[in-house]
Amino acid sequence: MSQTLTPEIIKTVPKVLLHDHLDGGVRPATVADLAKEFGYKNLPTTDPIELAKWFRDNCDSGSLEKYLEAFVHTVGVMQTTAALERVAFEAAEDLANDGVVYAEVRFAPELHQNQGLTLDQVVEAVLKGFQRGEETMARNGKPIVVRALLTAIRTAARSIEIAELSVKWREKGVVGFDIAGKEAGFPPTRHLDAFDAVRRANFHMTIHAGEAFGLPSIWEAVQICGTDRLGHGVKIVDDLSFQSNGEIKLGELSAYVRDRRVPLELCPSSNVQTGAAKSIKEHPIGVLTKLGFRATVNTDNRLMSDTSMTKEMTLLVNELGFTLKQLQWLTVNAMKSSFIPFDQRLKLINETIKPTYAKIAQELGIKF
Repeated sequence: MSQTLTPEIIKTVPKVLLHDHLDGGVRPATVADLAKEFGYKNLPTTDPIELAKWFRDNCDSGSLEKYLEAFVHTVGVMQTTAALERVAFEAAEDLANDGVVYAEVRFAPELHQNQGLTLDQVVEAVLKGFQRGEETMARNGKPIVVRALLTAIRTAARSIEIAELSVKWREKGVVGFDIAGKEAGFPPTRHLDAFDAVRRANFHMTIHAGEAFGLPSIWEAVQICGTDRLGHGVKIVDDLSFQSNGEIKLGELSAYVRDRRVPLELCPSSNVQTGAAKSIKEHPIGVLTKLGFRATVNTDNRLMSDTSMTKEMTLLVNELGFTLKQLQWLTVNAMKSSFIPFDQRLKLINETIKPTYAKIAQELGIKF
């Protein structure tokens, strides 16, 4: 199967992406261009090839805190409406060219105000870029739907403001609220007022939890904050007991997460880089898929991990033996777990995702 599912074939399958950071997916050449255009002087190099390598090498640290330091440079060049719109447009373009048919791309508006932009101006510029990208790629025969998640920084104190901003823009392309940043020492419950505001507005949320910190972070996110999805959630594996006879027993929290179908936004390459997983072969996505968790596969930060959805899926095929049917399962999981209306989810599943997978399977002689 791994020989049949080449990267070229995997690139053609429909993909759904739920966990992707806008400032973590900027093209290296765009970082260099924007730095020159807007006078940002702090890049380690202005050569796009060397810059791409620097981002990847700097993020291969095994530490989430070290990993996050690289964002200083991408955020540093994303301080104008023109820069934000360009980065958003290129994100939509790159994802569509990689076979992504639906994406939720997140960003933290509060990080893009260094040159005086208002929060609304930041959001408007990004959404304008996404819309232009959708229109362009539709004309090119590669339709994609891109929606935004607004992220609050968990080490700051503006989460209620960002939560209200998310709700304000809900009819214009924003579909949910998120918190991100250093996890240890900054539990989700520090932002309980923000999550309460989201729930009261009948809106959606996902919470970065269970990436650098363990089960307590996941428990708080699910049981106290009421998250709809878990950003990463990879540490849920710590609540599994592997028996000598091969049986795997679920603890109370992991059983709850699985049985309630709480989606896990798993990001294999990123998790290896930050030390959340030892290797792709040992990444919990394998066992979590086997046990029937609502697993999804994601990129997290395409620049920092030098990755794409095609690369992530190829790694699953080559390192963990995933089949075409399992790739479809991950994709349908993600589409079911998205924050767009139910009828729109079903339409993409039934009219795009499943028919295309079936066509590819038939061409390859694979029976589902």
